[in-house]
Amino acid sequence: MKITDAAVYPYPLGDASVRRLALEAAALGFDSIVAADTPSGTYAGVEVRSGLMIRDLPVKDVISTVKRAKDFGRVISVNASNNNFNRAVIGIKGVHILRGIQLADKLAFDHVAAKMAADNRVAVDIDLSLIIHARSVVRQRAIHRYMDILVLEQRFEFPVTLSTHARSLLDLRNVRDIAGLCSLIGMDVPDVERALAGVGTILTPLQPSVQVIA
Repeated sequence: MKITDAAVYPYPLGDASVRRLALEAAALGFDSIVAADTPSGTYAGVEVRSGLMIRDLPVKDVISTVKRAKDFGRVISVNASNNNFNRAVIGIKGVHILRGIQLADKLAFDHVAAKMAADNRVAVDIDLSLIIHARSVVRQRAIHRYMDILVLEQRFEFPVTLSTHARSLLDLRNVRDIAGLCSLIGMDVPDVERALAGVGTILTPLQPSVQVIA
């Protein structure tokens, strides 16, 4: 599986071109990145996956947006909201990642949503930018929310992704630094490895559990 930063924001959303971000990601040990609103491509051996980040839309508009986008091979993410919204979008075929769970209510992702995410292979994203840049109460709240999510992940085994949400080269982190940051929320090295491979996991077609041999 490829080591992937599941969200970066090239120019004009950030201040670096997708090529510069990809080259820096390669130097930091990554095989691929998910770049918001950017065509897919490859730079210096780093695969750039086109990312569609859906925010602030009602469920019916999320459904129509996903239908239009999923045939283009994009990694489709939806920002979390309340519990009913999250359960609904997790059930939409073509949604890959639920983002921003740390900003939602503590009850917004419960055991039912966790089981649905596992069954539908929808990942929950860990946004490392809040651990890197936030301070005081905001940082502590994010850490505690991620720890709550990981308790559910251990029970239900839904996918997890890791994102720097980098908008500049300075926002990117190498794999060792990411492992160190993840240790703050209780992730060990195997957990981090699985999460860095999470984008590949959610994009790999499910294999049938039973094969009929003629």
